[in-house]
Amino acid sequence: MQAIFGVIFHFIGGFASGSFYIPYKKVKGWAWESFWIVGGIFSWLIVPPLAAWLTIPGFTEIIKQTNGHILLLTYFFGVLWGIGGLTYGLGVRYLGVALGSSIILGLCSVFGALIPSVYYDFYPEAGKDTLTMLTHSHWGQMVLLGILVCVIGIIICGRAGVIKEKELTAKGNVSSGNAEYKFGLGIFVAIVSGVLSACFAFGIDAGKDMANEANNVWKSLHPGQGEFLFQNNVTYVVILWGGLSTNFIWCMFLNARNKTFGDYSNKKTPLLKNYLFSALAGTTWFLQFFFYGMGESKLGNGASSWILHMAFIIIIANIWGLVLKEWKGVSKKAFATVIAGILTIMLSVLIVAYGNSLKA
Repeated sequence: MQAIFGVIFHFIGGFASGSFYIPYKKVKGWAWESFWIVGGIFSWLIVPPLAAWLTIPGFTEIIKQTNGHILLLTYFFGVLWGIGGLTYGLGVRYLGVALGSSIILGLCSVFGALIPSVYYDFYPEAGKDTLTMLTHSHWGQMVLLGILVCVIGIIICGRAGVIKEKELTAKGNVSSGNAEYKFGLGIFVAIVSGVLSACFAFGIDAGKDMANEANNVWKSLHPGQGEFLFQNNVTYVVILWGGLSTNFIWCMFLNARNKTFGDYSNKKTPLLKNYLFSALAGTTWFLQFFFYGMGESKLGNGASSWILHMAFIIIIANIWGLVLKEWKGVSKKAFATVIAGILTIMLSVLIVAYGNSLKA
C-alpha cells in the first residue's frame, strides 16, 4: 500500500513538472530570460521556504544547526543543477516540450538513479541502497530492468524527433507548432541539461541530514505513524538557493546583453498577466519536488523514486506535446514512433513500481 501511494505522489509531481512550462507560453512580449527568472524567483526563492514553513516547524533552526560542509555541498549541487535547469528551458525552447523533455529527463533519470547507488558502494551508509544491493536482489533487478526499459523508451522518442526534423526540413517547414525548433543546437543543450539536472538527486542525498532531522522531530511528536511525508522540504530550500544563483546571474547577463531589462515594466505588454503566468509556472514547477519528497518517503528507495519521477514527467510532457500539436505535419511513422516511446516509458514505470512492491 505504501508503494501505491508513493507511485501516486510521483505521478502528481510528474504532472506538475511536465506541465509547468505551459503557462510560459501565455506570456506575451517578454524575452525568454525575463519570464524565466520571474518564474524562477517563485520556484527557487519564494515558494520553497513557504512550503517548508507550512510543513516543518522550526525549519530555519534545522538549517542553522547543520554542518557547514553539508550546507556547502548541498548548495554546490544546487548550483550545478541550476545550470541543468537553465539549459532545460533552452532545450524545451529549441526541441519542443515533448522531445526536449524526453531527452533531457531520460539522461537525468539514468544519472540521478544510478550514480548515488554507485557512490554508496564505495562509501556505505545505513539506509542507503547500493548498486550491489540492486544487482543482487530480485526487487533491485526489477528496478534496474525498469531503468533499462526507460532508456529504450527515451531512445525511441529521440528517434521520433530525428524523423520529425527530416520530414519538416524536406517540406521546408521546421516550425510546425514550434517556431524556434533547432534540432542540432537543441540536442547539444539537452545533453548538457540531462547530465547536470541529475545533480538535484545528489543534492537531496548530500543534504539528507537535514531531512533526517525533520523526520526525527516529526516522529517523536507522532510515534507509530511512519515516515514524515514532508521531510525533504527543508533540504529543497538550500538546493534551490544554488539553482537561483546560477539562473539569476545568467538571466541578468542576458537582460543586459539583449537590452531586455525594460520587459519588467513595459506597459505595451500585458504586465499583470505576464507576472501571473510566470508566477503560476514557477509555483507549478516547485510542486514537482514537493510531491517527489512525499513519494520518496513512501518508497524509501532513491533510485526507483528518481526514475519514477522522471518517467512520469516524460509521459506528461509528451502528452502536452501532442495536445499543443508539436507533431502536426509529420508522417504516421513519426507519430507512431513517439507514441511507442511514450508507451515504453509507461511500461518502465510499471516495472519499477513492481520492483518496489517486492521490496516492501
